[in-house]
Amino acid sequence: MTQLMPISASLVVPGIPQGLDYVRLLPEIVLSIFGIAIMLLDPLLDDETSQKPLGFIALIGTLAALASTWYMGTAPGYGFSRMVLVNDFSVFFHYLVIAISAVIILISYEYMSVQHIRAGEYYGLILFGTVGMGLMTSSVDLVLIFIALEISSIASYILAGFRRRVAASSESSLKYFLLGSFATAFFLYGVAMMFGATGSTNIEAISQSLQSSPAHLLVYVAVALMFVGIGFKVAVAPFHIWTPDVYEGAPAPIVGFMSTGPKAAAFAVLLRIIFAINAPGRFWIIWVSAALSMTLGNVGALVQSNVKRLLAYSSIAHAGYLLMAFAAAPEIGASAAMFYTAAYAAMNVGAFAVVSHFASSGERYVTLEDYEGLGRRSPLLAAILTIFLLSLIGIPMTGGFFAKFYVFSATLKANLIGLTIIGVINSAIGSYYYLRIIVMMYMREARKEVPVTPVPFSLGFALVITLVATIYLGILPNRVLQYAQQSAQVLVSPTAPTTPELATRQALF
Repeated sequence: MTQLMPISASLVVPGIPQGLDYVRLLPEIVLSIFGIAIMLLDPLLDDETSQKPLGFIALIGTLAALASTWYMGTAPGYGFSRMVLVNDFSVFFHYLVIAISAVIILISYEYMSVQHIRAGEYYGLILFGTVGMGLMTSSVDLVLIFIALEISSIASYILAGFRRRVAASSESSLKYFLLGSFATAFFLYGVAMMFGATGSTNIEAISQSLQSSPAHLLVYVAVALMFVGIGFKVAVAPFHIWTPDVYEGAPAPIVGFMSTGPKAAAFAVLLRIIFAINAPGRFWIIWVSAALSMTLGNVGALVQSNVKRLLAYSSIAHAGYLLMAFAAAPEIGASAAMFYTAAYAAMNVGAFAVVSHFASSGERYVTLEDYEGLGRRSPLLAAILTIFLLSLIGIPMTGGFFAKFYVFSATLKANLIGLTIIGVINSAIGSYYYLRIIVMMYMREARKEVPVTPVPFSLGFALVITLVATIYLGILPNRVLQYAQQSAQVLVSPTAPTTPELATRQALF
């Protein structure tokens, strides 16, 4: 794993050329260029043979975006009239969402050819959606955050309905679009109210305004409305109703994409609103939503027979675990939330990669009954899925263990004993339905013939990446956690002084 080097979060050093504004949006520019190139090449290629070349171009685009994220990190500071801020926090989430997109593209190679889906729009929308997600993580102006949220959301709405010949897919896309539009309206209305109360949409200016004078009632309403909008994107209760139906109808790789990438970006926005703005009146909203999400998600998953719906309820529960960190102290809560986001992305994308491969054409094999005897028919595939499921439970030696450990530790240090107890009880409940899948694979005889095709190279490579990341975060979590702690520090104190070494490095650019 590439070592992430800390960067400064201070303001732009005098003398830095204004052209660096574009460097601070370089990953988004690179992704947009590759997305446009794919859309232009798509009509020139045959439908049956376009999947792999266009997918390869999309993969190169994400790798170039990862490289440009490193270069962007060498030019920390504000850009575009203080609407964008590059620091450890934004670089961390850029690496995360772009890496998720790269793995999803690898998973989609096989899926696109098996499902006979046109590739150009598919890969282009993944890249354009990643542009919105990246912009969400570096935006420090609520209006720009709204625009980035819309860019990400529109791509997700279309991708959810990409199995056009399947009624359930069209239904999921329409439901996601309608409910998502309402949620976005709530967020925008909250932004308008925050502007009316503080006179600004800039996060730093809002924070200073709230510190200098008592919060007006309008501020509390604005925070609540913005939480509704973000809560829908991260699928926390009571804004989670759309999740099972959308996840069931959407293409399996896109479910892995929606359950990690947009969620990571939305949690980055929520971290800024909660901790950077120091939003008033947030505690009970977060406490109640976290408790409801964990409980409803785990209880709902217990009765599911469709694996995609089961993992949908699982994602609701994990959003609740992650939300626990938002109720803790900023310094420890923010870093715990960031680590959890990274660990969950690795294990959940890996799990959906297995589901995507096993589902076969038309996604016919997505019930628990279909997984019976998989441990004998495909021992390696079953073993990999077992590791991801054990990580979702929170078993030691996996990333999921330390993710939950850090979140529960943060809530205990904040003296939130009740919320921690609810989290532990729900973890025990959640272990039942994950173990149920393992029991189906290893302890049940197959009652019907389900074909298991060989794992292609691209999918195998994606599984290796997610598996290594899951185990790495479970065995050697310190490096990622330390970077998350540094990122959390610059989030909470964005004007922290720069060390001489970092100041010199900034001046060179």
